[in-house]
Amino acid sequence: MKSRENIQTMTKIAAVTAIVVICAWISFPMPTGVSTTLQTFGIALCGFILGPKLSAVSIILYWAMGAVGLPVFSSFSAGIGQFAGPTGGFLWGFLFLAVLCGVGERAQNKVILIALAILGLAICHFLGVIQFAALTERTWMESFVLVSVPYLIKDVASVAVAWLLGNRITAALKKAKMA
Repeated sequence: MKSRENIQTMTKIAAVTAIVVICAWISFPMPTGVSTTLQTFGIALCGFILGPKLSAVSIILYWAMGAVGLPVFSSFSAGIGQFAGPTGGFLWGFLFLAVLCGVGERAQNKVILIALAILGLAICHFLGVIQFAALTERTWMESFVLVSVPYLIKDVASVAVAWLLGNRITAALKKAKMA
């Protein structure tokens, strides 16, 4: 029985990681160099479906695939250099977003869930802004206006839709005795 549970867990991690990759590929370049993607949706969905521990595994797997050269990041990019580039802060922030969405979902309290999802999103944007500012020699405020503000509404909506869809997927997995 334990073997079946391990296979189901690995399958869920692989499937959700694949969703994150597909969401990264849905990318629209912007003049700032920070593309509009569905990554926030995929990362939040990862947390809501897998919970904090398994979503961390999924994000680390995603990072590892990109680091070794698989084109899994936005705009089909890859390589370890992506973590040190202007958009690398967002990559680091994905771990916080996924884990905090997972913790919020497990809390089974909507106020806590919303607070943790917003905190995860804020950390993701904060790390993205800091790294962008440092590498482009812009002020934090300029960077915030360029690479955070234009994406906030989309990202909040993405997290909300991910929660709604995540609930349905989790219910279906439970019904199939896979959760």
